[in-house]
Amino acid sequence: MENTGNPTDGDRTMYIRFQSGDEDGLRDALRALDRGETPEPHFEVIFDDPDDIHRVTRPKNLELLRTIVQHEPESIREAARLVDRDVRQVHTNLEELESLHLIHFEQDGRRKRPTVWYDSLEVDLPLHAPDVARDEANA
Repeated sequence: MENTGNPTDGDRTMYIRFQSGDEDGLRDALRALDRGETPEPHFEVIFDDPDDIHRVTRPKNLELLRTIVQHEPESIREAARLVDRDVRQVHTNLEELESLHLIHFEQDGRRKRPTVWYDSLEVDLPLHAPDVARDEANA
């Protein structure tokens, strides 16, 4: 989905979850498809490593995500100019965000344009330990 910057596009939230996803939301979407309906888009990334959550929420990465959403830079170089940082550092951070499935690069000749398909992030980080015995029993 392309971010057109149009406020009438609705809220597009990327849900970042730790170790488990929104199974109810997925079931609801599948049921809607079975009924021939078009479900609302649901964007979700599930991380198993807490370090990945940290990588997303680092100030420099959040600044880049905000810049991409608000200014839609045409290239990595323009993104670097907008955040007033070195192009190589920004390129490294953007590649990290791409590896986390939070941005996409659109190739435009020799330029790579960073894009996102959401306009907000919601991080779900439960503080309880997963119930491994229950998970194994359900397997």
